[in-house]
Amino acid sequence: MTLAKPLPETFTETADAKTASANAATAKAADAKSSNDAKTPRRRRRTGRRLAVVALLLALAAGGWFTYQALYADSGEVAVATAAAKIGDVEETVLATGILKPVRLVAVGAQVSGRVTALKVALGDEVEEGGLVAEIDSVTQQNALRTAEAELANVRAQRAEKRATLKQAELELARQNKMVAQNAVSQADFETAEAAVATTRAQIDALAAQIVEAEVAVETARVNLGYTRITAPADGTVLAIVTQEGQTVNASQSAPTIVVLGQIDVMTVRAEISEADIVHVRPGQKVYFTILGEPDHRYEASLGSIEPAPESITSDSALTSSSSSSSSSSSSSEAIYYMGTFDVPNPDGKLRTYMTAEVEIVLGEAKDVLTIPAAALGSRNAEGGYSVRVLGADGQIVTRAVEIGLNDKITAEVRAGLSEGERVVTGTAAAGSASAGSRRRGPLGF
Repeated sequence: MTLAKPLPETFTETADAKTASANAATAKAADAKSSNDAKTPRRRRRTGRRLAVVALLLALAAGGWFTYQALYADSGEVAVATAAAKIGDVEETVLATGILKPVRLVAVGAQVSGRVTALKVALGDEVEEGGLVAEIDSVTQQNALRTAEAELANVRAQRAEKRATLKQAELELARQNKMVAQNAVSQADFETAEAAVATTRAQIDALAAQIVEAEVAVETARVNLGYTRITAPADGTVLAIVTQEGQTVNASQSAPTIVVLGQIDVMTVRAEISEADIVHVRPGQKVYFTILGEPDHRYEASLGSIEPAPESITSDSALTSSSSSSSSSSSSSEAIYYMGTFDVPNPDGKLRTYMTAEVEIVLGEAKDVLTIPAAALGSRNAEGGYSVRVLGADGQIVTRAVEIGLNDKITAEVRAGLSEGERVVTGTAAAGSASAGSRRRGPLGF
């Protein structure tokens, strides 16, 4: 009989470890199962809530769809916006942008060269016609005047001398005339005396012409001396000072500007009218404008004149070249504007130079007439008439022809075809369009 040997100690410890690990795994699986069993009711509750929300949304959508079908789709009706025909005013205008300028604007310049020794005005000063504006150093002009006067005196002295010579020559000619009659002198001496008189008279005539020339020179020098005192050519306000005191000006080629004067008690508005609107505009039409600082205040006037050509004509190459192809190609790519001008009183000086004016030229106006929104008008027919859709008291919409007068694109004048208080369709609030005989339903009622 064979006896079993005892197991080694190491093998026994390994077996015990494996047994412990297996027990731990079994316990962990049991815990996980119990945890899953606890979470399962909560997951089921969340899923149930989500399904309830989805079901509610579907029910609401279905209710909205069936309501729409009942109100609109089944009956073929749409919601329409309407407006009542009422008594009002209509004004058809042309819009233009203008610039304000003084009715008279003058650049006061210097006609002689020199240094400005005194400036007698300041910005904003009121200057009367003939008032002193500035002075230029006049030494050169004074010397030129003295020289001219001296030349005039010299020529006059020469003429006086020749007059004395003429008198002597005439006396000699008289003696020669008596003596030649008595044959006391030769004919040659007589002719010499006669020639001396004629020569002296011619010299006096030449000196007379020189005196006139010298007098002109003196007058010119005197005028140039006067130009050193620059005066105002008209009443006005000093709007700009271009040349300061002490500055030297050169007037040899062009007149340098000293100050700019403007008569601002009356302002001129120069409005740019587009070529699309100019055909409807004529002098004498009523105009009004506003400025940016006072958009609610209207300044009223009447259109004075329209310039026959745009200002860009001054840059036309046809004026300086025989070929006009370049000018025509360049002008076709630019907007063309014609200048309309009118004057407006400015007693308080509120309107200032170069302000921007938003000008409205009134083409026509009608007061206390039947009006409807321009959006209610259909397309214009071949005869030039319009039609509108009218909502009757029974809810029926019918199409009716109307006669339209003035139309400012917002409000239209109705001359025939409608009565005050009748409602016209101005638009729809749902897809589709209302036909004749359809009834109006929906939230946009009156």
